[in-house]
Amino acid sequence: MTGRRVASIDALRGLVMLLMLVDHVRETVYLHAQVGDPVDVMTTPPGLFFTRSLSHICAPVFIALTGLGAWFHGATHTRRETSTFLLERGAFLVLLELTVVGFAWTAEFPPSRFFLQVIWCIGICMIALAGLLHLSRPWQLAVGLLLVAGHNLLDGVVLTGESPFFVPWAILHQRDIIELGAGVTARTSYPVLPWIGVIVLGYATGPWFARIRAEGTTIRRLLTLGAALLAGFVAIRWLNVYGDAPWFVAPDALTTVMSFLSLTKYPPSLLFLLATLGAGAVLLALFEAAEDRRTTAAIAIFGAAPMFFYGVHLYVLKAGYLVAYALYGPNQGEYLSVPNLGVLWLLAAALAVPLYYPTRGFARWKRRRRDLVWLRYF
Repeated sequence: MTGRRVASIDALRGLVMLLMLVDHVRETVYLHAQVGDPVDVMTTPPGLFFTRSLSHICAPVFIALTGLGAWFHGATHTRRETSTFLLERGAFLVLLELTVVGFAWTAEFPPSRFFLQVIWCIGICMIALAGLLHLSRPWQLAVGLLLVAGHNLLDGVVLTGESPFFVPWAILHQRDIIELGAGVTARTSYPVLPWIGVIVLGYATGPWFARIRAEGTTIRRLLTLGAALLAGFVAIRWLNVYGDAPWFVAPDALTTVMSFLSLTKYPPSLLFLLATLGAGAVLLALFEAAEDRRTTAAIAIFGAAPMFFYGVHLYVLKAGYLVAYALYGPNQGEYLSVPNLGVLWLLAAALAVPLYYPTRGFARWKRRRRDLVWLRYF
């Protein structure tokens, strides 16, 4: 089992990539309706709120599965080989964010600002895991739980640029802008401290996941884990004392529910991670139980070559937007936007179809060409 891909994991990762596509379409052709973090429920329409909220599952699930995948890699390699691989791939992802991915977002060269986003974050998490995997499993679990559950205690620590610790703190926990000199800045969009906890927990659960698959209890155990995480989210959120910004009771039930579900992603709060990782465990159980293997296999294609899909879809979106803008110009202030959320979702679905085929081709080529070592980094 450790020597081949797990279809349910690829399927869950593929679903995450498709939800990410919806959110990136929103960030390309629906920017006239900006959303904050957490989403302001008093100014954001429900449709936009839930469209944005659906994408919240993407980064937590992807990073947790990255940790789990690292454990599977380690099951057929020495600890030193796994550590080296994580260091190399992490450094590669950081470089990719600063070059190819960054240009896809801004189309600016040389860039005046580097956005340290999710690919950067995954790279840093891999580099951290390269060291933390040398701890015993109980210590890995302890470190992961401490970072995920305890980092909100640090929310009140806010440093300014004058502090000698400002740059590392901005990278770890404080979303901010770092001055690099010569008018160039870096935006720490994804402070990495709690995400390191997520990847470590993903890695530390590897033996448990392998065991429940061998026992044939995967579905039941994953549903139990997901239900426990979601129940923990509801209980702690209801207390309204820790783990995120407080929610409130609004004059109408829908706004109250939206307030309850409006969670902080940058950096991800404890409650954000409980809700999203709990939902991820339930979805993984459902993919394990899926009877329609054709649908699962189709979705899994996007999860079998996620980095390829990520890069290609960004450039397709940017090129399409620039061409449309040149032809039609802005229609919502400075932006060219689609008229409503229905069109946004249809556009995302329409893009998924042509993106499927090159992604499938790359995934198959990658499986055939195991002799090309550099393909491991994609």
